[in-house]
Amino acid sequence: MSKKHDRLERINVNNNELLIADRKASELVDIVGGTPVYVYSRTELSDRVKALRAAMPEALKLHYAIKANPMPAVVQHMSSMLDGLDVASHKEMLVALSTGIAPETISFAGPAKQPGELWAAVVAGIVVNVESVLELERLYVISEDLGIRPKVAFRVNPDFELKSSGMKMAGGPKQFGIDAELMPDILSGLDTAKIDFKGFHIFSGSQNLKADALIEAHDKTFELAARLTAIAPAKVEHVNIGGGLGIPYFPGEKALDVTPVAENLQRLLDSRSGDFRDTEIVMELGRYFVGEAGYYICKVTDKKVSRGQAYLMTDGGLHHHLSNSGNFGQVIRKNYPVLIANRVDGDKTEKVEIVGPLCTPLDIVGAKLELPEAELGDLVVVFQSGAYGATASPQDFLSHPHVRELLI
Repeated sequence: MSKKHDRLERINVNNNELLIADRKASELVDIVGGTPVYVYSRTELSDRVKALRAAMPEALKLHYAIKANPMPAVVQHMSSMLDGLDVASHKEMLVALSTGIAPETISFAGPAKQPGELWAAVVAGIVVNVESVLELERLYVISEDLGIRPKVAFRVNPDFELKSSGMKMAGGPKQFGIDAELMPDILSGLDTAKIDFKGFHIFSGSQNLKADALIEAHDKTFELAARLTAIAPAKVEHVNIGGGLGIPYFPGEKALDVTPVAENLQRLLDSRSGDFRDTEIVMELGRYFVGEAGYYICKVTDKKVSRGQAYLMTDGGLHHHLSNSGNFGQVIRKNYPVLIANRVDGDKTEKVEIVGPLCTPLDIVGAKLELPEAELGDLVVVFQSGAYGATASPQDFLSHPHVRELLI
């Protein structure tokens, strides 16, 4: 049996039913008209931002990476509390612009941007994080065609990685960004008459729970940023140092202690010199802001026993929540925290596998769990579900209904 997750020690319960945003899980299901549903807590989102603001240096700017959860209502809420938004597609760009924040506080990152996406970004006035030489050449052409100097930052692939990272995105050959050793030649040849140079984006990895690893990466990031600033052809207005702050998904994982990370960032900010001293430093976060504020709720539709193994069959599964199923990067599958939402405690428990309606053994909601004995119609809730959920899942796989979403 899997160990109990620390997240399950921090829940609110009323009459044995889980409360989300001070509402019973069953009430939220009634509000949206059924299951499956993702519910995001506005209060938890706000509290997360406030807590990080209080911990981090005052001079550090905080951006939201929309890819973590692009639900328009969530993005609108995050935009009201943060200093900017980061997008990874044309559609995300439109969601960001719809919030009404200043276009120059929106940045567009991602490899293989299409010419039409670049054109739209330039017209909109957002910052394009250039990831290849060809992308820069395309922006030169757009500049000439439109008579507009595109706002440009360079995404740099550093020669180091974020150790202990759930997803390494730098160091060695990568599809992301331009290798650091190529940047001097690119910067020396930059035509600032056609390009409005803004700065750099240096991002080395994500989903990290080790403060020491983050501190080491930040040290190296600031060192690289200072070297690049010294050879930049114009003022470096900002450096985006990425995010990488993780959340605990599985039993035994401990929440990241941001205090030493923040203290080191303050030291790095204070010790800057020369032209780099006045550069704005941006931390771009997605999962860390929204991951723990989201809940995936599905319904028990059948119960069966197969050769001694009890199964709870549900209307949810990997088509809505691929990461929870274990098929989104896990090598050995582990459970996210799971409860029976309307039966948090029970005198009688059962050892169960919780599965979805898809015709594949990969469709797992929870494995080897011991939970209060469930009945048909009970609600299964998966915690830590606010990031990389609905839009990171194959919702059209086998043509089952799409998931609902609610910010409350």
